[in-house]
Amino acid sequence: MRLVRIAVAAIFAVASALVMTAPAQAATVTATYTKPSDWGSGFEGRYTIKNNTSAAITTWKVEFDLPAGHQVTSSWDAVQSRTGQRYTFTNVGWNGSVAPGGTVTFGFLGSPGGAAAEPQNCKINGVDCGGGTGTVPGKPGQPVQAGGAGDRVNLSWGASSGTVEGYRVYDGTTVKATVNGTGTTAEVTGLQGCQQYTFTVKAFNSAGESPASEPVTASTLGCLGTPPPPTNATATSNDTSITLTWQRPAFTGPLTGYRVYEGTTRKAEVTATTATITGLGACETHNYTVKAYNEVGESTPVAVTGKTTGCTVDPLPRNFLTGYWHNFVNPAVELKLSQVPDEYDLIAIAFADATATPGKVVFNLDSGLAAAVGGYTTAQFKADVRALQAKGKKVIISVGGELGAVRVASATEATAFADSVWAIMQEYGFDGIDVDLENGLNATYMGQALRSLRAKAGAGLIITMAPQTIDMQSTGMEYFKLALNIKDILTVVHMQFYNSGGMLGCDQQQAYSQGTVNFLTALACIQLENGLRPDQVALGVPAGTGAAGGGVVSPSVVTNALDCLTKRTNCGSFVPPRAYPGIRGVMTWSINWDAQHNWSLSRAIKPHLATLPQ
Repeated sequence: MRLVRIAVAAIFAVASALVMTAPAQAATVTATYTKPSDWGSGFEGRYTIKNNTSAAITTWKVEFDLPAGHQVTSSWDAVQSRTGQRYTFTNVGWNGSVAPGGTVTFGFLGSPGGAAAEPQNCKINGVDCGGGTGTVPGKPGQPVQAGGAGDRVNLSWGASSGTVEGYRVYDGTTVKATVNGTGTTAEVTGLQGCQQYTFTVKAFNSAGESPASEPVTASTLGCLGTPPPPTNATATSNDTSITLTWQRPAFTGPLTGYRVYEGTTRKAEVTATTATITGLGACETHNYTVKAYNEVGESTPVAVTGKTTGCTVDPLPRNFLTGYWHNFVNPAVELKLSQVPDEYDLIAIAFADATATPGKVVFNLDSGLAAAVGGYTTAQFKADVRALQAKGKKVIISVGGELGAVRVASATEATAFADSVWAIMQEYGFDGIDVDLENGLNATYMGQALRSLRAKAGAGLIITMAPQTIDMQSTGMEYFKLALNIKDILTVVHMQFYNSGGMLGCDQQQAYSQGTVNFLTALACIQLENGLRPDQVALGVPAGTGAAGGGVVSPSVVTNALDCLTKRTNCGSFVPPRAYPGIRGVMTWSINWDAQHNWSLSRAIKPHLATLPQ
């Protein structure tokens, strides 16, 4: 029994000795993170530092990474610094000392919030914030450059041995990129073009960072500069798209692709030498620029203009003179159509009259006029219409006038109007219609009537309008609404710039007096700046004394107004905000009053139209 007791005692002694000599887990300083609040767009974070050692500490430093896209916006009870996504917090003067078992807390605000807004790779005084004593990863393989651009390089490297939580790319002692996880590639951004940089890579985990990799020298691109512009840019089109083609510039450096712009808006980015812009309307003109680009930047632009097909056939000259022909007798000279001079391109027959049927109109040659000109039959009138058309002139029927009582205020009346006008056009061979309703109109139903007439007559139908100045002061007026509603089929608006008194112009600064260049240009500007194309705007003026109660102008006022609108020259005190070289021309009331004044207006205006910008 004694021998047994001695043996047992020996065993216990050895066991005790083994327990006594096993190394104890060292007490450490820890930093514990909490998130007291998170409101989506931001969050509050706090770290509590606890001294688990037996001796006081006098300083502390907490480091961590925030995921890309997150940032610390403010902090308290610590001094904050930042390198990339790596944040460092050190004690302030009064909270550096922490007694054994003691704690100290600092906090910060960050943005945005959410589940991803969590610190990573936390270190307290260089060790894991949880107090662990693991092994740092092995040394990464030497990085190599795997690509780049003018302001960045791409690196890849061999993976480190051991446990890896991520990698940091250093330029000297500055962290230039952080990779969380085991990925072994990184893009280093924010560099200068055509420069060399030396980078190293370190792996990290909760125990710290690995030794640095062997260095790599990497270069950004851009030494050859931006490419020259493309050449020989051309455009082809259909009704809804424009296709641009060009040739590659002569350039030995890198060329990534091409960008197509309309103004400052990028419309396409391609690598080939062609691009198609879709979703366009018929008969639209678009001005584009094409730029070649590489990692350094873009070339200077090359301009190219394209126009979609599907344009309405325009039966009138680019710039033309319109005149009204009296189908009645008044103090002006009475004329047969055959007496209309060649200066007039578009002749509006005034007027078709209302009937007892709402919406329906009728036209008959006036017997008083026929007598005044020594006899004029309907057959002769129709022959004169055909003769004018044979010379390239167009003849339309005008509906309304100062005394007209035509009304189109329902769908039924719109149908009656369209049917009756179409019947008149067929009987007399007219080329279109002029809407001159000076006693009000309904934009909805008149628009319906005109579209119905267009469907009957086809794309060659001429549609003109002769509103009073008050009718075109704003887009809320019925005449203006009608013009915009039928803009796709409207030929021209020749507003009556007379019998109105002073009116506001597009600058809304003052009421301009009728009979002046300012009046003509400032009021035309309202239409031009509020939706009508320049080719849909013409100036309507009296042909001389007696033609209107006010607003009579000399031909030189009209020609100066045309120059002002098309070239911004010969203006009065009002100068339009831009030039409108496509302005359509001039209308006069009337051909008969022009005859009364020895054709002074038409003989001055028609030659001047030929001088306008084409």
